[in-house]
Amino acid sequence: MATSSSFSSLSTLHLQFSSQTSSRPSKHPIIIKATISEKHSISQTPPPSSAAPPLKPSKIPGDHGIPLITPWKDRQDYFYNQGRDEFFKSRIKKYKSTVFRTNMPPGPFISFNPNVVVLLDGKSFPILFDTDKVEKKDLFTGTYMPSTDLTGGYRTLSYLDPSEPNHAKLKKLMFYLLSFRRERVIPEFRDAYSVLFDSLENEIATTGKAAFTPANDQAAFNFLAQSLYGVNPNDTRLGSDGPKLVSKWVLFQLHPLLILGLPRPIEDGILHTFSLPSFLIKKDYQRLYDFFYQNSTPILDQAEKLGISRDEACHNLLFATCFNSFGGMKIFFPNMLKWVGRAGVKIHTELAKEIRSVIKSNDGNVTMSAMENMPLMKSVVYEALRIEPPVPSQYAKAKRDFTIESHDAAFQIKEGEMLYGFQPFATKDPKIFDRAEEFVADRFVGEEGEEMLKHVLWSNGPETGNPTVNNKQCAGKDFVVLTSRLLLVELFRRYDSFDIEVAASPLGSAVTVTSLKRASF
Repeated sequence: MATSSSFSSLSTLHLQFSSQTSSRPSKHPIIIKATISEKHSISQTPPPSSAAPPLKPSKIPGDHGIPLITPWKDRQDYFYNQGRDEFFKSRIKKYKSTVFRTNMPPGPFISFNPNVVVLLDGKSFPILFDTDKVEKKDLFTGTYMPSTDLTGGYRTLSYLDPSEPNHAKLKKLMFYLLSFRRERVIPEFRDAYSVLFDSLENEIATTGKAAFTPANDQAAFNFLAQSLYGVNPNDTRLGSDGPKLVSKWVLFQLHPLLILGLPRPIEDGILHTFSLPSFLIKKDYQRLYDFFYQNSTPILDQAEKLGISRDEACHNLLFATCFNSFGGMKIFFPNMLKWVGRAGVKIHTELAKEIRSVIKSNDGNVTMSAMENMPLMKSVVYEALRIEPPVPSQYAKAKRDFTIESHDAAFQIKEGEMLYGFQPFATKDPKIFDRAEEFVADRFVGEEGEEMLKHVLWSNGPETGNPTVNNKQCAGKDFVVLTSRLLLVELFRRYDSFDIEVAASPLGSAVTVTSLKRASF
């Protein structure tokens, strides 16, 4: 979401949108940056001073064990015996270090080199973004790479390192895609999610509860198709099948990393040990490809100008839209709803008052400039991205020897070693964030909050950074933030509060809405 995602012109990498939600053209395009209000209400623990003398490198604790056997045992611990979080916590305790050696799933027989150096603190983790020291070639999903038969025979942008010539061309194409119909994003989002909220209300009225995830999947796919490509899937041969086809296709790529709730001998003995054959998904993928090829002519024309074939461009558009963007909304929107739902009525009321007040003062319109005047709403989005990022794992391979530092020690990394970072540990580092395990709605409000945004790392880079053709930061970084803000705005302009139930899901959280309290002020 790992998915694996800034609006930009090709020259500025800043978001530019019409200042109206209507179709009237704006005389003054709005440029959005991650600006924060001066108000603040939580103190943050500052990171250790960078002026401290360098630490002497010590040996990295842990080992990779016996080939095949130890990686298999580590996989059992990761998925079943301990679970993901305890897998990491137990090793931090054992080695008394947030940096150590271990093996990451899936291991044999999908990945024959599962050996990694794990980085689990906010100080060492950012080395994964330093393209001068590390490369990202074929590491999007980790120690294995799904067959390119699943992407038309091409290595898509997510698997390319910035040093590869095609990386810059394809990333420019993604920037163009995100800017091409930027004035339609806000109105199309409102239309798609108005349908979602209406359906939730009807289902709650009928059965007393409504599953958010399937309704969100359909709304997200329709929104992306209409805002980016100008087409309603229901008016095409694809119909309403898009989310189902995408989910199936993603499963073929990510099954080695997922717990699906199947009997362990089947799940681990098959899905974590062997790759599913791509021919089983070929017809479904072709339906998606045809939909995008038929409805992206202006984007494909631009691709040819950049030196990319229409076929390769279409496979990349499909991947960026379905895996990165749709996948991100599929995972993050329920996660954010979970945390906001648990925050309680007081936070809900504050959000509703802030959002409605700003919209009212803006003549009833939701615009980019209006949302910049909603500091609590913006902070809630960043806090959700901090506490449960949609793509928790990042990988990189050392280009050369170098030294990394945790808060307590320094370690020598050798050329060719694989580095792995589990982001939720880095972004909940108690030496960086006060009350790190808590969802603090106004954490990023005020000057101190703005300063702490550099430690929000969900986009394969700091929130204060920008994606460029020379880095691996998510091309749609600002797009994700924007759509997440829009979800909160549309939710709290309609409702005073809501209640939910939460269950586990292979991807993110399964959220069921049990009540929606209509706006009363």
